[in-house]
Amino acid sequence: MYSISVQIILFVCLLFVIFTWIGSVKASRLLYNQSLERMHRKASKLLFWSWFPAIPAAAIIGAIVWMQQSMDPVFWQDRVFIQAPLVVLPILTIWFVSVPKLIKLRSLTKQSLAEPGAAIEPTIYHRAASPGLIIPFQMTALGALTALYFSLVPPVPFRWLEISIPLAAFVLATVGLWWRHQIRFKQVSKMEIYAIPTFWKRALTMVGVMAVVAGSVYYLFTLAMNNSQLPAEIDMASGTHDYGGQAVTANRSPHNHGIEGMNGSSAKMVSVADLTGPREGTPDRHFTLTAQKKTVTLSSGKTVDAWTYNGQIPGPELRMKKGELIEVTLINEDIEHGVTAHWHGLDVPNAEDGVAGATQNAVMAGEIYTYRFRAEQVGTFWYHSHQDSQEAVSMGLFGALIVEPKVETLQQVKDITVMTHRWKGNTFAIGASDQLERMTIAPGTPVRMRLINTDDWVQQKYTLVGTHFEVAAIDGTELNKPGVLTNTHLVVATGGRNDITFIMPERPVYLNVGGNRSSGILMSPDGKGEIPELPQTVAFDPLQYGDPTATPFDANSRFDRNFTLILDNKLGFYNRNLDFLYTLNGEVFPNTPMLMVKEGDLVKTTIVNRGNVDHPMHLHGHHVLVLSRNGKPSTGSPWWSDTLAVLPGETYEVAFVANNPGLWMDHCHNLVHAAAGMTMHLMYEGVMTPFSVGSGTINHPE
Repeated sequence: MYSISVQIILFVCLLFVIFTWIGSVKASRLLYNQSLERMHRKASKLLFWSWFPAIPAAAIIGAIVWMQQSMDPVFWQDRVFIQAPLVVLPILTIWFVSVPKLIKLRSLTKQSLAEPGAAIEPTIYHRAASPGLIIPFQMTALGALTALYFSLVPPVPFRWLEISIPLAAFVLATVGLWWRHQIRFKQVSKMEIYAIPTFWKRALTMVGVMAVVAGSVYYLFTLAMNNSQLPAEIDMASGTHDYGGQAVTANRSPHNHGIEGMNGSSAKMVSVADLTGPREGTPDRHFTLTAQKKTVTLSSGKTVDAWTYNGQIPGPELRMKKGELIEVTLINEDIEHGVTAHWHGLDVPNAEDGVAGATQNAVMAGEIYTYRFRAEQVGTFWYHSHQDSQEAVSMGLFGALIVEPKVETLQQVKDITVMTHRWKGNTFAIGASDQLERMTIAPGTPVRMRLINTDDWVQQKYTLVGTHFEVAAIDGTELNKPGVLTNTHLVVATGGRNDITFIMPERPVYLNVGGNRSSGILMSPDGKGEIPELPQTVAFDPLQYGDPTATPFDANSRFDRNFTLILDNKLGFYNRNLDFLYTLNGEVFPNTPMLMVKEGDLVKTTIVNRGNVDHPMHLHGHHVLVLSRNGKPSTGSPWWSDTLAVLPGETYEVAFVANNPGLWMDHCHNLVHAAAGMTMHLMYEGVMTPFSVGSGTINHPE
């Protein structure tokens, strides 16, 4: 409903501009009618246009009132205090100032029409030129235009100083029009017989006004475009430093980042390059990933020109045990843009995180890079390149990463990785299979399906038919005593993971993905059977699922830092391109906030999505505990997430312990959004990075 309200306000604001603009033109040109009959008719039509814009205005106000009654102030305060007055007050001036004058004018013309051959008297022209008749219509059009501007460029966060500039432009334009019409009114008042200016004179005047307006718009347009160009080299620690409510007395030079402690004591700087995994010791497992271009064949025989790890799609599944020392050698054979390997959801030391420009330089063609870390978490994760990640993931540079318990379970489990991806040409595949996949599983076998959504800007829907099941884990973290589910589908955010478990029955079980019955996985005791019909299902909600259990902190804990992130859309320039931007606290990188913490801090973040699209927010190096959604507390199993889908109109409160020092990306995992600037960083005080991004560097993480 929130998303619909936002779209209603935006669309109707546009209609409101059109309707009020028509009325303003009619009001201004009323003076130019050369016959009583025409003057009377035009005055009557203008009376209609004085009431007609009330329809879109009512729709706008209705949507705003619904927000005000249903949602927190962050969603509606700009709309209530700015847009609503810009819509309502000018219309009231039409009704209480212009309409009485119009009624009187129409009455005079009607009386004159009763006299055969009567001409337009100077009094009628005098009334038609009245600023009190014309300005309310033009002020309403200007108010509509300003309200539309605030819909396209919302003032987030809400600051009166930033709002004052467009409001001042509205006031100045209104005053300027009043001055112009006052001069015309005086000229008409002095004439015994009003001579209507010739068409060409009026046209030249209009062309002159439009030229001034167009020149001003062009200047502002060019200035904004040029100012949006990204520098050739940007320190990834750029941005406005947000200390989460902490008072800061430190000397914050561009590369100091508040490294003097909160009490002013000096701290030694640490480079992210030094925050490595174990450098010594023989690894328990060693993997080699070779990035290369290759044409691969899907199960249907269709070929895909892909960027691959080890010549396959997805890349090889990396399996390991908890606590093992892992070494991964990354070789870039021929990817000219460069590659990295980021371990999505696995909280590794900062230097091993694999983000070009933040924790390392991109590995260019012909180069080799080695990662070393201990796998400290059990669960389902995945890896992908974080260099030109939007294109790299789309082209195939990704694979599954599974961390198993140190001690194997006694019962043999059928473990199935379901990695879904849509390739260029709109070809959907599970792994390398773009057809229905059949599996033979003996009845009574425990089954674990690891659902991994790699698609960009797709909340993938998974429906299991033929048996009840449990959601065992979210984003690599096991749930406590999960409940039994039937007729329930799962919606997994871009980059997110869900593990589901069940005991194989004697009948077929079907996993459907995205509602497409031509693909999916059909499991049966003999590998045969028909695809069952999809039942009506409800969406799985983890907020109250499972049983609560003890956590290191909860919503009642005392937090050292409190941050607020407002996700929104606005029309603007990013690197000289005009587009609808996806913003964090009203900004795009590199002007997005840098969240500053100290090691050991307990950090709370409130995430608000004011926009009209979903944003799966992914914080590197940490898992956050979901405390509440839309004011409702999380009362089920502790819900830990590293890729949290925040839908339009939603507010999440999440928290984490700052226990992994470094410079960590925090971005929307709709990678097209991140590439357009919806990215920011979590920075530990006392940490610096020697790496940078920009057109003048080799590093382009998004």
